[in-house]
Amino acid sequence: MNKHNQKTTTDLYKLRYLVTRRDKIILLWLLLGTIMFSILETLGISIIMPFITFASNPDQILNNAIPLKIYQWMGFSNTLNFMLFFSATLVVFYLFRAIYGVFYNYFLNSFAFGKSHYFAYRLFCKSAELSYFDFTKKNTDRIRLSIAQEAQDVSQYIQNFLQMFAEAFTIILMYILLLLVSWKMTLVLTIIMGLQILFIIKTVSKKIKKQGDKRVLIDTQFGKIITQTFGNFKFIKLKGNQKEIYEVFENTSSNRANIFTKFQTLNSVPKSFLETIGFILLICCVAYILIRYNDVSAVIPIISMYALALYRILPSANKILTNYNAMSFYKKALNNVYENLTQSVELEDDKPCNFEKNIELKNVSFAYDVTKPIIEDFNLLINKGDKIAFCGPSGAGKSTLVDIIIGIYKPNKGEILIDGVKLNNHNLRTWRKKIGYIPQTIYLFDGNVAENVAFGSEMNKQKLISACKKANIWEFLEKHDGLDTIVGEGGILLSGGQKQRIGIARAIYDDPEILVLDEATSALDTQTEAKIMNEIYDVAKNKTLLVIAHRLDTIKRCDRRIEISPSI
Repeated sequence: MNKHNQKTTTDLYKLRYLVTRRDKIILLWLLLGTIMFSILETLGISIIMPFITFASNPDQILNNAIPLKIYQWMGFSNTLNFMLFFSATLVVFYLFRAIYGVFYNYFLNSFAFGKSHYFAYRLFCKSAELSYFDFTKKNTDRIRLSIAQEAQDVSQYIQNFLQMFAEAFTIILMYILLLLVSWKMTLVLTIIMGLQILFIIKTVSKKIKKQGDKRVLIDTQFGKIITQTFGNFKFIKLKGNQKEIYEVFENTSSNRANIFTKFQTLNSVPKSFLETIGFILLICCVAYILIRYNDVSAVIPIISMYALALYRILPSANKILTNYNAMSFYKKALNNVYENLTQSVELEDDKPCNFEKNIELKNVSFAYDVTKPIIEDFNLLINKGDKIAFCGPSGAGKSTLVDIIIGIYKPNKGEILIDGVKLNNHNLRTWRKKIGYIPQTIYLFDGNVAENVAFGSEMNKQKLISACKKANIWEFLEKHDGLDTIVGEGGILLSGGQKQRIGIARAIYDDPEILVLDEATSALDTQTEAKIMNEIYDVAKNKTLLVIAHRLDTIKRCDRRIEISPSI
């Protein structure tokens, strides 16, 4: 098997993996529909030759076995009535072919674009199921691009593949028809057309694939620039370096436009090339037939036959090359989607995980890089209801340790026991549901307070109001639109303290048994920080509280203080 065939096999294998069993059944029906469509297309061409022959020389109806049998069986009195019937039959046939073509294309496009949704959904779910450790290694712009764009690109790949098959089958039937008319002339035509197609595949298609690879890279960079710009909008305003950013965006956007320009230009080459050679071949065919046959009445149907066949073959050949080139352009997207969907993800379950007594860490070790451990052989016992503070310098591993406790990271060595039961993939989801998390930076999306507090959980108005009251934000909301108060993207319409209180309301909305504060108030002024910390302690009165903090003033009400240093 040559290199090209290996690549084709690999792509087909990837497609087989990406589609479901149901999809394969639908594909089979679509392929059968494609064969039917090709047969109708071929009949539409082949039936023209006898029609022209009989119209120009009605006596031929009585000199051919098949039309004579139809003539006698239908009881026609003259050839004119036969031709009128023949004409009406052709009209009905072409109407049926047109209607069939519309429905065929609808189902073809419906399947292809339905796959766009399917792949986007699978990619979205796969990304959401990544472990936090794996997620930190990913580029969010790449994830976004894969879900929003590459899923659609793969559906385009499938659509082009099906269309290419349809056109290929049509050409095969056309060639069989031409072989029956004149195998010598058809053989010459095949060799010339084959050499053209081979030349285009070896030159143009390679260039298009290269542009497709570039497109994926430039799209990632394109999204990255947009994210970085509007994610640091205030900083950019202060720095006043819009001109430099404009230049970077202009260069990237211009390169992106150039890639699509080259793709569309290169993709139009086969059409111009094939049409030019095709018409030259047609002229040569006419000259050959005129030399070969002396009877003009015999020449006209054959010329018409070849003209119509070439008229149908050339667009089909062009579409095949266009489809093939488009598949080359989308090949990189197919590879990326395949790699993302085949990435192994540890399955997590929600089996019971009771927390009535304590959390115990036994000889826990963890490292992002195996050569540089952050935590080594660490032991800790946390009783239910304890208020524990984790202190230490930046980079010591405070947040990492707490992330291990709450099941975000998994220890490389050692174990975590909840009431003596080991925390593992079977009970991890249940354990996480017991935890309310308040980070240093509260992420608020552009919606109302209710949506931001519930954040994916089922909305319950009474629970929302209760959570907002406990977080001491309800009084502020009552002066505005209550739970319908718009927070703006990133909470831009709120103060730092208000954002933090909404973060607290979100953390306690589902009534968790454990509250985690990951330097949640470090960005606030001392007075606001003290006030919010008191509110948090009041909310966590009957809960287990884990606090990560730099300032000792914020942890005075904790029962214990765990000093974390890089030498753990």
